[in-house]
Amino acid sequence: MTYISLIVIGFLIGVLVLSTGGGGAAMYLGVLTTFFHLSTPVAVATSIFTAFPSLVVGAIGHYRNHNIRFKVGNRMLIAAVPATIIGSLLSPYIPKDIYTWIVAVIFVLLGIQIFIQIFSPSKSKKHSKYDNLKATMFGIISGLMVGVAGLSGGGPILAGLLLLNLDMVRAVATSAYILVGTSGVGLIFHLNNNINWSIGFSLMAGAILGALVAPRLLAKVDPIKFTTYVKPALAVLIIFMGIKMVI
Repeated sequence: MTYISLIVIGFLIGVLVLSTGGGGAAMYLGVLTTFFHLSTPVAVATSIFTAFPSLVVGAIGHYRNHNIRFKVGNRMLIAAVPATIIGSLLSPYIPKDIYTWIVAVIFVLLGIQIFIQIFSPSKSKKHSKYDNLKATMFGIISGLMVGVAGLSGGGPILAGLLLLNLDMVRAVATSAYILVGTSGVGLIFHLNNNINWSIGFSLMAGAILGALVAPRLLAKVDPIKFTTYVKPALAVLIIFMGIKMVI
């Protein structure tokens, strides 16, 4: 696969994930293991290395568009960063099968909860005294995903933000902000693995271009309509990801 193709792939993933609140590490990981047959440790390190700069660029773009909600974002980030560190330290000792099942169940439950919120809007919009606890919980789950498996952890972060009643545009922007912190910490801990620099830099170049485009696209959409159409699709995707992990 040529470097031009890598840049195009990076661009497409960068636009997609930064328009839907992910970090992209899982998608890069899939590309690196499926098409380039990199070993898991190398693929994990390369995927985080690839995703991190585009997250920074995307978060800056969202900040300039005033879409980041720092109050809830900081609450999640404070919980996620220590969890990332703990997960990174514990990762060599956690059986892969157990971790996979835990994450799969969490994903399915998150997707179901989003559907419940969609069909019970009057109840979901009420602020709960447990909102702070929910934000902390989702932050911890995301941090553990980054630390243990080298994923970006965007799934639980975005689902949590939606369940805390942010519209899709603000949830996507705030997710990018949080993932900068968790992915940065995860990258530090996974640098001891061998990064495939040639592939990583090519994908990164495309991802950064995609990150420059995504905030501009979101700035032109109606937040209410975007949430209406994308939120149920995201719930289905989260459930599918959870089921796919164990079959």
